[in-house]
Amino acid sequence: MAGSSAEHAPDYRSVLSISDEAARVRALNEHLSTRSYVQGFSLSQADVDAFRQLSGPPADAQLFHVARWFRHVAAILGSPRTPAPPCGLQASRGRRTQPPWSPPAGSEPCQLRLYNSLTRRKDVFVPQDWRRVTWYCCGPTVYDASHMGHARSYISFDILRRVLRDYFKFDVFYCMNITDIDDKIIKRARQNYLFEQYREKQPQAAQLLEDVSTALQPFSAKLRETSDPDKRQMLERLERAVRLAAEPLEEPARRGLAGEELDGRVQVLLEEAKDLLSDWLDSMHGSEVSDNSIFSKLPKFWEAEFHKDMEALNVLPPDVLTRVSEYVPEIVDFVQKIVDNGYGYVSNGSVYFDTVKFANSEGHCYGKLVPAAVGDQKALQEGEGDLSVSAERLSEKRSPSDFALWKASKPGEPSWPCPWGKGRPGWHIECSAMAGTLLGASVDLHGGGFDLRFPHHDNELAQSEAYFENDCWVRYFLHTGHLTIAGCKMSKSLKNFITIKDALKKHSARQLRLAFLMHSWKDALDYSANTMESALQCEKLLNEFFLNVKDLLRAPVEVAGQFEKWEDKEMELNESFYDKKAAVHEALCDNVDTRTVLEEMRALVGQCNLYMAARKAARRRPNRALLESIARYLTHMLQIFGVIEEESSLGFPIGGPGTSLNLEPTVMPYLQVLSEFREGVRRVAREHGVPEVLQLSDALRDDVLPELGVRFEDHEGLPTVVKLVDRDTLLREREEKRRAEEEKRRKKEEAARKRQEQEAARLAKMKVPPSEMFLSESDKYSKFDENGLPTHDTAGKELSKGQAKKLKKLFEAQEKLHKEYLQLVQNGSVP
Repeated sequence: MAGSSAEHAPDYRSVLSISDEAARVRALNEHLSTRSYVQGFSLSQADVDAFRQLSGPPADAQLFHVARWFRHVAAILGSPRTPAPPCGLQASRGRRTQPPWSPPAGSEPCQLRLYNSLTRRKDVFVPQDWRRVTWYCCGPTVYDASHMGHARSYISFDILRRVLRDYFKFDVFYCMNITDIDDKIIKRARQNYLFEQYREKQPQAAQLLEDVSTALQPFSAKLRETSDPDKRQMLERLERAVRLAAEPLEEPARRGLAGEELDGRVQVLLEEAKDLLSDWLDSMHGSEVSDNSIFSKLPKFWEAEFHKDMEALNVLPPDVLTRVSEYVPEIVDFVQKIVDNGYGYVSNGSVYFDTVKFANSEGHCYGKLVPAAVGDQKALQEGEGDLSVSAERLSEKRSPSDFALWKASKPGEPSWPCPWGKGRPGWHIECSAMAGTLLGASVDLHGGGFDLRFPHHDNELAQSEAYFENDCWVRYFLHTGHLTIAGCKMSKSLKNFITIKDALKKHSARQLRLAFLMHSWKDALDYSANTMESALQCEKLLNEFFLNVKDLLRAPVEVAGQFEKWEDKEMELNESFYDKKAAVHEALCDNVDTRTVLEEMRALVGQCNLYMAARKAARRRPNRALLESIARYLTHMLQIFGVIEEESSLGFPIGGPGTSLNLEPTVMPYLQVLSEFREGVRRVAREHGVPEVLQLSDALRDDVLPELGVRFEDHEGLPTVVKLVDRDTLLREREEKRRAEEEKRRKKEEAARKRQEQEAARLAKMKVPPSEMFLSESDKYSKFDENGLPTHDTAGKELSKGQAKKLKKLFEAQEKLHKEYLQLVQNGSVP
């Protein structure tokens, strides 16, 4: 350190030689008292050495020179012997020190865990490339309309994707395929083509009946062999419909009649027998269909319909879409490398995966997802496809568990050139080849329906790991739960096969998404009236809260008036708000538990509603800023989940999906003016007693404005609340209100009618003189006294004293009632 001048440096050698510390301190104090001390004076090394010999500052107030310099040295260098004295006001002119600071302990942050089908547990999600996430999702096989089972998977994955991207801020690259080469597509395309050719020939009634009769023979045999009750029920229904449609044609065809009526019956039979005839025509002429374009027309149409359905459901499009028909060269190369690696073999123009060799190879395992299903021939054959499970095809395999990588095309099937002869891809290989081409040797996430685990995804894993020679092609497998319809498996035979388009006719995309959010993405979901009612109630609760907050924010207030003093109720609500946000975060980290998230959000809305109701009862406005913060948070979360489609600063947007006009700020000023004018008119009408004007005001509120999607809510002593609501919702509410009022009126009239009947019965009873009340009961009594009281029963036996006493009491009571009746007659109260 910079030292003091030599003349000021004390001689510390004599001081330090004193063994007694107290004496040494006194000597040091004397040295320091003769030493000049001015501001800015620096310490010398001798000063430091001297003061490091002390165990602490002296307690004697007379030794203030030593105490002051000891603290000075300790403040700069720290005391090696004793902790610093407590900070406080000192009489000394020495410099006070700043107390030490340490960061708060904090709490351990939640980690995102996802249920991984590979491990059957919730694993911490760790992408392989920092924040970048590669995700492959199995897309649809496009040969028919998309149904609610598809909606279950793709809405659920859309929610997961949005949460990972928009909440956890991962950079998600989402790849999905379209299966447009498949046994189902080939067979359906052939049947459609052959049936249209048959229809274009305009078969006459007799010929059609003959063909239907011929087609019914193999169909009936198939029906007898069917053991599945649902499938059998569907086939029986089809057979019955065909026979009923054929009956009106049989007599006219036998007689050779013609005419428009007969032509109409021919068209009815053609429509009813379409599936029957298509199958029959395919069995006879399917092998003659060879044009590849015939097999591409059908999947192109249904793929377009699928994308329309996904857009209607507000499902985000994939970052990249792959079609099997566009990746045939890549698939051929993929299969060739598997063969080169020793895990595939060629047999009669087809290529099969050698499951036994793969399973016995070091570092590989077959059946990772569902080990118990390995060897399940029914599942394996379903995976191979209806056109690929003939005895000839099965005999080509080394092991029954082997599966086709490449199928040699038979007559009537599309084909592409390859080293093994003309053929087409197997079902499982398409996903491996396309995902491997785009995403590489290891994929972070792979998604699909629960029923795809075996054999599809297990086979994907095997062939991909055989290609890349690794054991980690997929890190996390996500499988969505099944969807049932009112507790039953969806089936055409049960008439509960619901397409997405049909579902959207009954409920909005928002309502369907809320229903899915209210259930775990990995568990079974029952699509039923109860499920959708819960979703509707959730939507209504959230929407009413948003509308109430919007109304509160529209109220004019000065700039400074936006910030109001917080009292206990605001503090409590805000504390609850932060608790709910923490609970939402914890739930999202726990396998994206949207069910718990919605429960927490609804509970928060419930607390806000109680708070607003309490303020309303006290004739006080709720805190605008606090409620706006909560509403914006809820809006943000609903946007993340895809429940709110358009950009919206607060609540559900008005005007429906896809509308570019932001309706609310445009029309609300005019509605506010109308509301204020109406309030003024109603006030004048009350003051001057003009009920007709009040009735017109009510009609405007109840009949006119709901047709425009506007709701006026009148509250005694408070301004009218103005809300923009979906028109259909308001009309439904109005109808429900009218039904409730009608029911109330009906019950009121019924109660009045019952009172009248009771009063009439009572008057009729009062009208009877006591002397006559028992005379009509000849089935009970045979003799009476002079007053009309019974004395003997029907058998002529005298009544007991107890019986007589009981009848006497009834007689006296009637006597009293009759006197009341006579009094009423006298007073003119009854006719």
